[in-house]
Amino acid sequence: MAALIRAASLTGYAEAAKRAGLDPKKMLRGAGIDPSALSNPDLRIPASRVGYLLESSARESNCPTIGLAMAESRQMSDFGALSLLLTHQRTLRDVLATLIQYLHIVNESLALHIEEAGDVVIVREEIVADIGSPARQGTELAVGVLFRLFRAVLGAGWKPESVNFAHGGPSDIAAYRKLFGVKPVFDSSFSGIVIASRDLDRPNPTADPVMARYAKQFVEAMPGAEARSTALEVRKAIYLLLPQGRATIEQVSAGLGMNVRTLQRALEAEGEVFSYLLNGVRRDLVARYLKNEAHSLTEISAMLGFSHSSAFSRWYAAQFGASPRERRKGK
Repeated sequence: MAALIRAASLTGYAEAAKRAGLDPKKMLRGAGIDPSALSNPDLRIPASRVGYLLESSARESNCPTIGLAMAESRQMSDFGALSLLLTHQRTLRDVLATLIQYLHIVNESLALHIEEAGDVVIVREEIVADIGSPARQGTELAVGVLFRLFRAVLGAGWKPESVNFAHGGPSDIAAYRKLFGVKPVFDSSFSGIVIASRDLDRPNPTADPVMARYAKQFVEAMPGAEARSTALEVRKAIYLLLPQGRATIEQVSAGLGMNVRTLQRALEAEGEVFSYLLNGVRRDLVARYLKNEAHSLTEISAMLGFSHSSAFSRWYAAQFGASPRERRKGK
């Protein structure tokens, strides 16, 4: 089943496309999206079409930061009905926990994970795209939107410890500095934002617990608030845990709040098997990783969860009929 996303994800696209010399309606039709989606933020559209739109727009305009340009205009209200609930959470920790819980309402293709590491907190994001779909623009848009959310809670003067992207960077990073206020880290092991741990529990001055309870009741009464694809949630977890070497069925099931057998039965009901989902994510990620010369084959092996490079090479040859070294050289 294709992952869906609210059409509010297109907020800022028309302006960014026009600045890049594109006809936004023509580009939308080319991606299979009705231009009326620009005026209907609650419309649900396939995330893969939005990803194609952003990548094709960047390619045709020769503008490598079109996703980033869209993020500049984002407001809390672009989260739709969820925005009221987020606005009235006590702390940024509560905001993130709430966003993770209800993220499927606004974007089924986005995975979010919080990792506390001493004095800093790593907030990882991953676009769970269709196999082989490029996700650079979508990733930059998602990280930019997350940054804007942090600013809305922590204040206009707040800055992150770092902003990280797993892909390489363009020669001109002025647009990144303008939005984030810091020099981004490219060719990182993850995409996301690193913040000071103290920021996670700073009080939100706009929080109102009464409004939060009202908003929660409203959100939970929305159509689709509880409906989730187990297979899609598992894929999200694998995307996030694989580079950490933790994408086992035990770790994934625990993260989803169920035991292994319950997870297996839920996947079987959707015609899926954990090992196939794991293999599919590896096939997707290896295509991205091999294109990035900053990552050695040994690093790629570890990022795909293989304990030895030889095991990675055997897996790759079985999947693609060539060694990863040959494929990287274009053979």
